[in-house]
Amino acid sequence: MEVATARTRMPAQKSGIVWIASYPKSGNTWVRSFLHNLANVMYGGDPDAEVKINALDRFSTWEIGIDRYTRALGFQPTAEHRARIAAIRPSVQQLIADEGDGMIFVKTHHALVTDRGHPTINVAVTAGAVYILRNPLDVAISFADHRSTSIDETIDAMATDDVETDINERAVHEVFGSWSQHVLSWTRHNHPAIHVMRYEDMLADPHASFGRLLKHLNLAATPQQLANAIERSSFRNLRAQEDAEGFREKPAGAERFFREGRAGQWKDVLTPAQIKRIVDRHRTQMARFGYLPNDV
Repeated sequence: MEVATARTRMPAQKSGIVWIASYPKSGNTWVRSFLHNLANVMYGGDPDAEVKINALDRFSTWEIGIDRYTRALGFQPTAEHRARIAAIRPSVQQLIADEGDGMIFVKTHHALVTDRGHPTINVAVTAGAVYILRNPLDVAISFADHRSTSIDETIDAMATDDVETDINERAVHEVFGSWSQHVLSWTRHNHPAIHVMRYEDMLADPHASFGRLLKHLNLAATPQQLANAIERSSFRNLRAQEDAEGFREKPAGAERFFREGRAGQWKDVLTPAQIKRIVDRHRTQMARFGYLPNDV
C-alpha cells in the first residue's frame, strides 16, 4: 500500500464528504457525538435534548456498511472479494457524496493509503477531514478491550503495516495499517482542509479544542451552543447512555464501548517492556505529537 499525498490531492474545502478519521479508539465517536449535538442545538432540533448515541447516523454515516457495497456490486461481498471492494470503493463514496448538499460527515478508520491499487479515500468527492489522534500507549489498552484480545497481541497489531479488518455481515474491510502508518498518512503535510485534533487536548480544554474545530468547519455557534454540545457529548454522558440503553457500535465481545475516557492510564496498566515495545516502534510519530514519556 502507498500513502496518498494529501498536499497535492486533497481539495480545498467545498461541498462533499468531511471525513471524521482516526485510528480505532482515538475519539472518533466523541467528535461525532459533539457534532451531532451541536447540529441539534444550531439547526432546528430540540435545544434542550441530547442526541442519543444510537442516533448518531442522523447526521453522519459509515462508509463501510455492507449494504452500500452490495448495491454497488450487485451481490453481497465476502472475504474473497476484497479486490472488487477496493475497486468499487471510490464509486461508493461518490454515491455517499451525492446523497445530500453541503458537508456530509462520514466516519472512517481508513489510513489515507491505496488498497490493491485503489485509494481508500476518494479525494474527488472530499471537502476535508477532521483527524483525531491519541497517545498509542493509551490506545493499546482501549483497543485491546475493544478487540477482546491481550494488550501484547494488540501492541503487535498496532505495529503491523497494512493491517485490514475482516469482512462480515455488517461491513466490508477497512484498512488501518499500523498506528504510525495511519498517523503519518493523514498528517504528513499541513493541509488547510485537514484539521488535526489530539484526544488529550479535547480532554484538557474541550472549549478551546472544539472551538478550533468549529472555526475549521466555519460553524458560527454561540458560546452557549458550544457549551451545550460539549456537555451533552462528554464521556460521562456517553457512558451513562451506554449503561442505560447499550450502544449498537459496541463489538460483541467487549464489555463496554466507553471504558474510562482519560489520558495517561498507560502509567498504571502497561509494563515497562510493553511501553518500550510501543515507543521503539512508534517513536517518530509519538515525538511529533508530544507522546514520548518524559524518561525516554
